[in-house]
Formats: sequence, C-alpha cells, structure tokens
Amino acid sequence: MKKILIIQTAFLGDVVLATALVEKLHTYYPEAQLDFLLRKGNEGLLKDHPLLRQVLIWNKQEGKYKSLLRLLSQIRAETYDLVVNVQRFGATGFLTAFSGAKETVGFEKNPFSRLFTRRYVHDVRSGTHEVERNNMLIQSITNAKPAKPKLYPSQADFAKVEQWKQEPFICMAPTSVWFTKQYPQEQWVQLINSLDPKYKVYLLGSPADKQHCEEIISQSINQRVENLCGQLNLLQSAALMRDAVLNYVNDSGPMHLASALNAPTCAIYCSTVPRFGFGPLADFAQVVEREEPLYCRPCGLHGHKACPQGHFKCAREIKNEQLLEVLRVRELGS
Repeated sequence: MKKILIIQTAFLGDVVLATALVEKLHTYYPEAQLDFLLRKGNEGLLKDHPLLRQVLIWNKQEGKYKSLLRLLSQIRAETYDLVVNVQRFGATGFLTAFSGAKETVGFEKNPFSRLFTRRYVHDVRSGTHEVERNNMLIQSITNAKPAKPKLYPSQADFAKVEQWKQEPFICMAPTSVWFTKQYPQEQWVQLINSLDPKYKVYLLGSPADKQHCEEIISQSINQRVENLCGQLNLLQSAALMRDAVLNYVNDSGPMHLASALNAPTCAIYCSTVPRFGFGPLADFAQVVEREEPLYCRPCGLHGHKACPQGHFKCAREIKNEQLLEVLRVRELGS
C-alpha cells in the first residue's frame, strides 16, 4: 500500500468523520501517500493536514461532468494501490470503479459498487456509529477498532482565537442546514439568559448565520454574548471550541468539529436520533433530546425545511434544565 485515495464528497460533518480513516491508515501504513477527495467548500477542513499528501477537489460549479472527467484523469494518472469510497452516490462510484486502482472498496448502496473489489452494507439503523461503518471498508487491511476523527488547526489558527480565551467561555452553534435539526431561536435565548455571567458566550457559524445569531443576541438580556459568525474559518472555530468549558451544538457540522478536537460537547437532537450513528465522539459528550418518545420522531435521516407535522414538538419540548444539567456535570468533572 504505497498510494491510497479516500473519497468523501458529502457534507462537512461527513468529511470530518472520514478523517478517522486517515488516522487509521497512517497508523498501519505510515509510509503510504494518503490523498483525500472532497467537494469544493470543504477543503478548508484539511488545509495543511500533516498526514495527507494532497487534497483533490470536486468543483461542481465548473460543470458537474466536466469536473468529474478531469478528476478521473487525475486519479488514473496517480495509479493508486487502493481507493476507499465512503460516499454512496453514483458520481464518486464512477470515479472509484474506473480509477485504475489495484483495489477499490465502498458501500453496496453505491450504484457502481458491483465494479468495486469489495463492497459492504451501510445500515444507518444498525446502531453502529458512522466511524465504525466507515472502518469496515479498511478492516481487512487494518483491524476492527476504528480510529477517532481528527483535524489539525495550525499554530496560526490557535493564535487567531487566543484573544477569545482569556476567561471561561461557552461556545454555541445555533444553526443547521436543516430547520428540523435546529434548536429553536427562542430556546437558545432562554439558555443564554440562564447562564452564570462568569461565562463569556460565543456564537459560531458562517457569514450566512450572522443575522440569525444577531437576532438571538437582540432578544437576550445576557450582556456577555459575542457573535463570531463569519469571523473564523472551520479550523479556527474548532481551535476555539477545543478550550471551551462546553460547546452547545445541534446534530450538525459543528458537533463533528468538536469531536475532531475532543472538545466538550452537548449535542441537541431535535428531529433526528443518535442511533443513526452520527453522534458526538469527544471524551466529554452528552446528548440532549426530548425526554418522552414522540410518534413522528425521527422523521428522516437528515431533517426537513419545516416540521412535517407542523408542531415541532421534538425541539420545543426539550427543557432548558436538561441543557443546564449537562453544564453542571461538566463543571463538576473539570
């Protein structure tokens, strides 16, 4: 195994979880050249990654198929010993099947999986974590125990966020791509208002999240809240989260950033459930969800733009006290 390519072109969190394969393969094949293929927009996650030789980028904006054919040519020129495809859609299956690699491996849900050397079942209802499911792809050449995902913020990234670490602080990432994965705005306000004023509170997100977080701050009576949306890149956000007393996150990308830096995590689950296998992996990580079962939950793997039932009870009936209890446990243990 001299040259290995890992493919994961899905969402930010999926890329973070796939970094566990980088860690595992490097442990078993320390001399191998490891490459990673992701979609444009996520490349900042792997900037200057010390275990990767190069990051390939699928840029659909230049034309989905034009970019795909360019990538195929680039991949075939590398003559990989192994291509590990974590993604389950046809485009990456095409790249894998025709990569020219000596071995190709992926999940059977991929339309091109019949052309792979090996394929495995991907079952989100099995109760196993996604890092375990991904590890199946390389288990035969490593072992059955998955590594943890890991990101590598640079010294400059840590230096950038040092200014916000001068006192005890809590990070919150209030938004999500999916509405039904997003803890309601007024409940974030309630949580912020309930916190001990000894804590500085930082709201994290992309530039697109800035207005949402401004509205949270405007409704809050807590004077110790700062909106950092759009001020930090992904690795800088992770570098800040690492040293927080606690990180309050939805079932979304920032939860996985916390896992990759082993940052203390309180993950709020609304319409989705941890048993899908995408839960937090930090040493201190607790999940908060509605205490009683709900007939319509979960309503999907990824969430929806609106509650299909119109009541959004899975989020609205999470109690503020549940979130504060996680902080109390964290304070007692730290």
